[in-house]
Amino acid sequence: MAPRLLLYTRTTDYRHDSIPAGIAALRALGDFAVDATEDPAALEAPLDGYAAVVFLSTSGEVLTDPGRARLATYLESGGGFVGIHAAACTEYDWPYYGEMLGAWFDRHPAHQPGKALIEDRTHPATRHLPAVWEFTDEWYDFRSNPRAAVRVLVSADESSYEGGGMGADHPLVWCREQGEGRVFYTALGHAPECYEDPDFRAHLLGGITWAAKLV
Repeated sequence: MAPRLLLYTRTTDYRHDSIPAGIAALRALGDFAVDATEDPAALEAPLDGYAAVVFLSTSGEVLTDPGRARLATYLESGGGFVGIHAAACTEYDWPYYGEMLGAWFDRHPAHQPGKALIEDRTHPATRHLPAVWEFTDEWYDFRSNPRAAVRVLVSADESSYEGGGMGADHPLVWCREQGEGRVFYTALGHAPECYEDPDFRAHLLGGITWAAKLV
């Protein structure tokens, strides 16, 4: 049987129009059985049967207290977590979530072309990419720089677009361990067309397989 993903897309704040495209893209990867839901009760149930839990552009407070406890237990005991784009705009009231993810969203400039610098080309999420990846997105700034606590895979070249706010050291994609589990986060994925991009799909697949310990 294919490994299962719990794909969570609940929003209580800004809702991205790209969520349906993201769901379709993850289903099209073909490597996983995908259970897509916006029901917080899905996070209150046992998660042990999932290779990874994916938060796709969630926003605001999206978990109940039992769901928070279940997700934390799942990760600490070896589960995988993948956050895509606005997953960093989520659960600001739960300190564990910010620590687990690595950083929370602060602001972003206008949606525009820019350059992403691949810092680590040994990771499954980045090894297929050129050293400089030209992409169009919102180029998220974060409330804090996560570099000290994460393995940075990709950073933003703020000289390549207008309105960056983090300076020369601007992590954009990273991974880390949480207890016995693994966490992967990519800030990219704002627009529906991202999810039709073969390089971006391979980026997501690499992050998921790493977090799920399938590589």
